Amino acid sequence: MLESLPPLAQALLDAGLSAERPLMIISGNEIEHLLLGLAAIWVGIPYAPISPAYSLISADFDKLRHIFGLLTPGMVYASDGEKFGKAIAAVVPPDVPVVVRTHPLDGRPGLSLAEMLKTPVTPAVAAAHGAITPETVAKVLFTSGSTGLPKGVITTNQMMSCNQEMIRTALAFLEDEPPVLLDWMPWNHVAGGSHNVGIAIYNGGTFYVDDGQPTPARFGLTLRNLKDVQPTLFFNVPKAYEFLVAAFGEHPDVRRNLFARLKVLQYAGASLSQHVFDGLDHAARAELGERVMIITGYGSTETAPFAFTTTWPVEQAGHIGLPAAGMEVRLVPNGDKLELRLKGPNVTPGYWRDAEKTAAAFDELGFYQIGDAVRYADADDLSQGFVFDGRVSEDFKLSTGTWVNFAAVRSAVIGACAPLIRDVVLTGLDRNFIGAMIFPDLESCARTAGLPPGTAVETLLAHPEIRGRFAANLQALAQRATGSSNHVARALILTEPPDIDRGEVTDKGSINQRAVRTHRVDLLEALYVDRPGPEILDLPRQGAST
Repeated sequence: MLESLPPLAQALLDAGLSAERPLMIISGNEIEHLLLGLAAIWVGIPYAPISPAYSLISADFDKLRHIFGLLTPGMVYASDGEKFGKAIAAVVPPDVPVVVRTHPLDGRPGLSLAEMLKTPVTPAVAAAHGAITPETVAKVLFTSGSTGLPKGVITTNQMMSCNQEMIRTALAFLEDEPPVLLDWMPWNHVAGGSHNVGIAIYNGGTFYVDDGQPTPARFGLTLRNLKDVQPTLFFNVPKAYEFLVAAFGEHPDVRRNLFARLKVLQYAGASLSQHVFDGLDHAARAELGERVMIITGYGSTETAPFAFTTTWPVEQAGHIGLPAAGMEVRLVPNGDKLELRLKGPNVTPGYWRDAEKTAAAFDELGFYQIGDAVRYADADDLSQGFVFDGRVSEDFKLSTGTWVNFAAVRSAVIGACAPLIRDVVLTGLDRNFIGAMIFPDLESCARTAGLPPGTAVETLLAHPEIRGRFAANLQALAQRATGSSNHVARALILTEPPDIDRGEVTDKGSINQRAVRTHRVDLLEALYVDRPGPEILDLPRQGAST
C-alpha cells in the first residue's frame, strides 16, 4: 500500500496543490480515501475529509458550499462521480479538478485515480516531505458548532503524533502486540480518521474497514464482520453497543469473537446508558470469566481528540478519568460547575482562516475553552479522576431562578425511555417547568409494537404499546424527581426527524438543541399552554403540579 504514496503525492504536487489550495475529499471510508489523504500529508498538503452527508443527504448543499469557499481546494476527490455528481455540479467550479474512482464526470478537468497512480515520481516529493515541520497543517477537520455552520479545525503533524503517544502511554498494551481494529467510524471525524486509524498506523496494527453502521438496516454487516475479525480493541458509539447487547443471545459466535482477544471496549460521542454498560460487562464475564475494561474517551476535534481517559475498570458510565500525559488542565468556577480548559501539544492552534473564532476559543492564559464542565469522581481522592458534567452553555434557569443541569436531566430521560428514544431536546429557559421534545427511535418502536419496519410514523407513535411505555416510563421518572430542577413535567414525542439542512442534527447524529427549539417553536409553545392537547404527556410529580 505504501508504495502508492509517492506517485499520488507527485500527482498532487503536479496539480498545484499547496497549503493554500488543499485536497478536499467528499466521500467516505475506503482505501483510496486513506491513500490520497496520507499522500497529501506526506508532502505537506493539508487535506480536508468532508462528511458525505453534506453531498448525499443535504438538499441545498449549503454546508458543502460554505466549506468549499472557506477551503479553496485545488482538487476534489469523490469515490463515485455519478453518486456525488449533483453535489459536485452545484458546488465545485468547472476549473477545479475532480478525481473519481468510478464513473468519471464529463467535461471536467482531472485525472482518474488509476492515472494518478502511474505518475512518474521526481525529487520534488522528497523535497516537499523534507520541508515538513511539526507545525505543518496535516488536516482541516470540519465540525458543525452551535450555529450549524461548519468551522475548520486545524490539525497539525505535532497534534497527531503527540496524541498517538498520549494514547500509547495510557493504553500501554498497544506496545505488547500490534493492535487489531474493526471500525466504521467516519474519517471526516477526528475519532475515526485520526484517533482510530492513527492507532493502527502508529502501532503497526491491522485496520479492517467495517461496512456496517449502528442502524437497524446496516448493523447486520457489523455482526457479519465480527464473525471474521477478532479485535484487540473496539471503538463505537453507544447506539452500536445497544445493538450488540441485544444481538449477543442470537449470535453467540459474535460474542465469542468480540471478546476472544479484546483488551478494551471504548465508547464516545454520547453517554452510554447504564443498562447497556451492564449488558456489556455481563457478556464479557459470561464469555471470559472476567471483566473487560469499558472506558470512554473524552476530547474534541480541537484536542486531536484524546484528552482524558480511565485506565482502570469503572462501574459508572460517563466516568472520563484523568488527563492524558502532557496536558495541562484548568478548572474555572462557572456558576455551580467547574468549567474545563485545556492546554497541550495536541491542542489546535485555531480555526482555518477564522481569526475571530480562534481568538474566542482561548482564554487569557492560552487554555482552550472546550465548553464542558466536569466534577470530581471522588472529591477526597483526585486519582479517581473526573466525571463529565455537561456543556456549560446548555444549562439553563427556570423562571424561578432554579438551575437545570442539562446533562443530568437529558441522561435521565434517555435512560428512562431506552430503547425507544433516540435523543431529547429539553425546554424550560425562563419557564415554570422543564419540558421534553423527544426524538423516538422508530426502529425500536416498531419492534416493540410488533409492527413492520417502515410503518407510518403517526401510526407507530399512536400505538397503545408505544405511547403507554413512554407515558409510564416518564411518569416513573417524574415520581423520582426531587424538585423542579430535575422534574420533566411535560413531554412531546416528535413525528418529524431532525433536519440536517436546518442544523438540527450534525452529520454524526448529534442533536443541536438550540436549532430544534428555534425551528420548532410552535411545538415548544404547545408544551406550555394552560390546557395542553392530547399529544402532550402531562407528568405531574407526587405532591406537585405544573
